Amino acid sequence: MVLPMALSLIVLAAGLGTRMKSEKPKVLHELAGAPLLAHALAAGRALEPARVVVVAGHGAEAVRALAQEIDPAIEVAVQEQQLGTAHAVAQARPLLEGFAGDALVLYGDTPLVRPETLEAMRAARGRADLVVLGFEAAEPGRYGRLVVEGDALERIVEAKDASPEELRITLCNSGVVMADAPTLFSLIEEVGNDNAAGEYYLTDIVAIARARGLTATVVRCDEEETLGVNSRAELARAEAVFQRRRRAEALEDGVTLVAPETVFFSFDTVIGRDVVVEPNVVFGPGVTVETGAQIRAFSHLEGCHVSDGAVIGPFARLRPGAEIGEGAKVGNFVEVKAAEIGPGAKVNHLSYIGDAAVGEAANIGAGTITCNYDGVMKHRTEIGARAFIGSDTMLVAPVKVGAEAMTASGSVITEDVPEGALAIARARQEVKPGLARRLMARLRQIKARKAEQEG
Repeated sequence: MVLPMALSLIVLAAGLGTRMKSEKPKVLHELAGAPLLAHALAAGRALEPARVVVVAGHGAEAVRALAQEIDPAIEVAVQEQQLGTAHAVAQARPLLEGFAGDALVLYGDTPLVRPETLEAMRAARGRADLVVLGFEAAEPGRYGRLVVEGDALERIVEAKDASPEELRITLCNSGVVMADAPTLFSLIEEVGNDNAAGEYYLTDIVAIARARGLTATVVRCDEEETLGVNSRAELARAEAVFQRRRRAEALEDGVTLVAPETVFFSFDTVIGRDVVVEPNVVFGPGVTVETGAQIRAFSHLEGCHVSDGAVIGPFARLRPGAEIGEGAKVGNFVEVKAAEIGPGAKVNHLSYIGDAAVGEAANIGAGTITCNYDGVMKHRTEIGARAFIGSDTMLVAPVKVGAEAMTASGSVITEDVPEGALAIARARQEVKPGLARRLMARLRQIKARKAEQEG
């Protein structure tokens, strides 16, 4: 039995996206490291809907794969022909047969709508049968106009069908609507295509509802929330809006951004209070930075966790699986991948640590490389607590260096090093007196002779 106020979410994601000039479905293009569709679904799913239906069209299988990767319970309907928004919503009807709660229609290419705005629409359903999301447009242009009388929405007029007087209206339609699901589908049944585009407009349901004596109202939001992405330029604009929002949120939450406009967040970046982020830092997907850490300039982080008080960078790269312990330091031109750097450990410069575990308070010298790949498989390196790895050490995995052990600079370590031991693995140095001068003289003679022959 479905509760009266249960919610179903219908996300329209069938557009061709021809202006994107891409083989990829429009809703799969990424904003802040996540597909546009994922953003729309996140906003809608914040309302905890009982059912979610994505209406796909172009690239339907790819869209289905993404939706069900996000949540296997998401259902997908396919709109074989793109005949308008009302026709698209109608494709969800068979999947929602018998659903008695509300239905919220969102758009997979409109990624910036806030969950708070959708909550306001849900609240407005208490006073109207049909709720439409609108916004005051600086340049109304091609947007559909909302014709209101007081709090009541009378009808929506598409720009191409509007009269000169209606075109002067600045309150515009976002396309986002909410209504009782059976009522929504019943209204759609009466929508015709007698318009300039020959399409079945979802906007027509307002006039149909009013003619039935149903009530309709408008919830207003900022114009930028309704930004639809139909081109690369609009995708860039949406990215700029997203980043501006996230920077403001970070500052409000107690994060220091030294140069906010140069820091780029991903859709799921989590940063604790008192973190300091220096200029030109990029956070890819899957990053958590805990309280008091410092991310220094020109660093790139993705799929990693940085603990309290750690210092990253400058010019550091943390790749997926990097786990940085409390107070650890990962310095300039260091790359860490699928590795744990223990509390207080230091990897200060010019090193690669991959598929490894570095123990507490260990020190990794400049130029150290964990040689983790044999051309077929990856192998693991383990470095014990308080170990000291000399500069320019090659650790050929699989290999273990015990606690408080040392490696001499320039060593190639191919065997395990016991706790407290010193490993030296390099050729003995030989000195040949005068050989450098004789060799250089000989090389200069060869060069001079070659120049004479060519002349």
